[in-house]
Amino acid sequence: MEASEIRAQAHMRGRGIGLPSILSKRVSIPVNGASDPALVAAIKQDPWVESTKYGLGWVYFSIILLTITIALRLYHLWTDKIRTALHKEEIEKSTSSSPDSEFEMKNLDTSNTVAQLFPREKSQVPRAQSSVSSIGPLNNGLALLRFFVYRPVPILRWRKRAIAFPSLSVIALVSAAFCFAILYCFVPQPFYYASMRFGSPPLAVRAGMIAVALMPWIIAMSMKANLVSMLTGIGHERLNVLHRWGGYLCLLLSLVHTIPFYIHPTWDRAGYETFKSYFSGPNIIYGSGIASLVPLLWLCLASLPFVRAWMYELFVALHVPVAIVYVAMLFWHCRNYLTSWNYLWATAAIWLLSYAIRLFKLNWTNPWRLSWLIGDEAAVTLLSENAVKVTIPTQVKWRPGQYVYLRMPGISVFENHPFTIASLCSGDFPSEYGEAYRDMTLVFKPFGGFTRKVLNTAIEKGPSKTYRAFIDGPYGGMSRRLEAFDSVVLIAGGSGITAIVSQLLELVKRMRDGKAVTKSVQVIWAIKRLESMEWFKEELRICRDYAPPDTVHCQFFVTTAKRHGTDAGPRGGQRPISGIFGSEKINDLAQGIASKRNSALIRDEAAGDVDKERELRRENEDGITALPKPLLMAPKPVHPRQHNRQRPSLDLTIPPVQPQSNFDFGFPSTPTMFQKNLVRFAFGVGGVKKKEGWSTEYGRPEIPYMLREASREFGKRTCVFVCGPPGMRTDVATTVARLQHEVWDDPLKDEIFLHTENYAI
Repeated sequence: MEASEIRAQAHMRGRGIGLPSILSKRVSIPVNGASDPALVAAIKQDPWVESTKYGLGWVYFSIILLTITIALRLYHLWTDKIRTALHKEEIEKSTSSSPDSEFEMKNLDTSNTVAQLFPREKSQVPRAQSSVSSIGPLNNGLALLRFFVYRPVPILRWRKRAIAFPSLSVIALVSAAFCFAILYCFVPQPFYYASMRFGSPPLAVRAGMIAVALMPWIIAMSMKANLVSMLTGIGHERLNVLHRWGGYLCLLLSLVHTIPFYIHPTWDRAGYETFKSYFSGPNIIYGSGIASLVPLLWLCLASLPFVRAWMYELFVALHVPVAIVYVAMLFWHCRNYLTSWNYLWATAAIWLLSYAIRLFKLNWTNPWRLSWLIGDEAAVTLLSENAVKVTIPTQVKWRPGQYVYLRMPGISVFENHPFTIASLCSGDFPSEYGEAYRDMTLVFKPFGGFTRKVLNTAIEKGPSKTYRAFIDGPYGGMSRRLEAFDSVVLIAGGSGITAIVSQLLELVKRMRDGKAVTKSVQVIWAIKRLESMEWFKEELRICRDYAPPDTVHCQFFVTTAKRHGTDAGPRGGQRPISGIFGSEKINDLAQGIASKRNSALIRDEAAGDVDKERELRRENEDGITALPKPLLMAPKPVHPRQHNRQRPSLDLTIPPVQPQSNFDFGFPSTPTMFQKNLVRFAFGVGGVKKKEGWSTEYGRPEIPYMLREASREFGKRTCVFVCGPPGMRTDVATTVARLQHEVWDDPLKDEIFLHTENYAI
């Protein structure tokens, strides 16, 4: 030990201060007049006591990004609300100064019939859009940003493996985070002290503080009941990718923190021996550091996509317990140096708070509900093409497009699975369980695991069997309001229609009530077989019959259909359940596929007998009441209040309309191959399109071409909503990114917004 160090220790002991007691809280070497000049220079350049700034630097970086995201969300919420409020005000003024539309004489051959018979006091001039709801430079800036971030990264294929990358927005955000952390570690000097007896390597301290400051954000973005989601409106399933990359960055910083402690002693053994004497136990820093690094290394390696897919069940079972061990080891390793424990206590608080909030998301934890501790009752129905519908009358509330995690102990005790809610939570669609209940409908195609168990159990036990359903949610959903867009394009592939049908029903309802700015809705649904249309036949019929005239246009694309059921079976060679019963009519009768009979068919069968008609309507379980007539206020419930859990008999009256007796989706029957080729030759991609805008085409949709053609009719603000396989989402995202130039080229267009949903949910 050098003379200067001996004098320093003697000086401190003379003041009654022991060296180990000082350094047990922080590895900081006191400086005085007798200190080594190299130590004085190093500490002045990067003082230990100021190392807390590196953790705060990451906090400020994250808060800036969070603030920008919240500001954009508030801007969109505010402008959407202003647009819908202005439109509603115009509708109220027009209805107060003119007769209802049902009294208009539209069929007379004279021109301007309504205006002549019911003249208005002043000309109907649409109000100019409020400048608050449309800021030109900001719209152009967002369009330029979306021009880049909407573009998907091409998938790399190596042999039989496909390597998918996150979106450009995620790549940009993650790259910014990595650049900030790496530069903040390696730009400041020095990396090492002249001797290890002067204290911990400054590079290791910087990396360690940033790694610890990352922990609250990593945990916050991992939880289902997500605090970041509540602030930004971004669902936790979208933040999960940032959670994973945050873990990878934490591992990188932990390695940068660890390596200097092993490199420095190789050329300064004497300084290392002195350094060890600063701590109460030998090698405690090294031992606790390895104990922290091992669980972090497992968490990051197990979360790699190919590893996670290989041992998914093990990953799910061990991910949270290993994460708890990792945080506990960090408490032991950090020993409250500097402000390290502040970040760790914040991590624990966020973790516990998120779990506490999640309790309110469970349908069985509310003691004021009849589902307390026992869950809700669920019925399973088999649909065509082996699809499954789970109907759950529940008091849980949800928004269109949200999803829940479902667990059914009667089928699988511990497994739960996310499913998008396909039904609408509205008083217009009451449940037969009572006024406080709504029927939550989940429709999915079984592949393996839990979904296959649901199908097999339903086949084995029959349609009369009911199950207990434990719901966790709802989560996710769209942060924007569809009714605030002038034009809406909804694109679905296969079972991706479940994320769209509730959005469509809600939008049509608001359009009928005069609460939506939307003037045009285009639906594109690509399915493998024609029978899949039966899944939501009634919901689509409602949209066709009750939407304002010439507003909703649906195009259905059947990609692999062949005549008389000769098409290839589903994956694995298993025949569809619907084919076992011989025909659609028998299958509907045996399995209860048809959601509800047409109102016109019921009246025809009743033949004017009011009692018989009421009885026929009462027989239609799991039915959906058609949308009410146009209203400017929320409609009152049409069913009596129920105070018990028993199923009452409800008279679900449908307002009289004149729909077609057969809802044929725009194509009367499955054509022969000759008819398909003839249609393609004569009409091209569009197929045969009926006058009301509903058509069926046999083949794959040319989505880029269809979006470019539809963009000619886009209004001031347009939303494109897609839920389907990765290829479909890629085509849509690429096309919408290219269409952004129309925003800055056309002064009549303010926004073309894209929302994508994961096909797996």
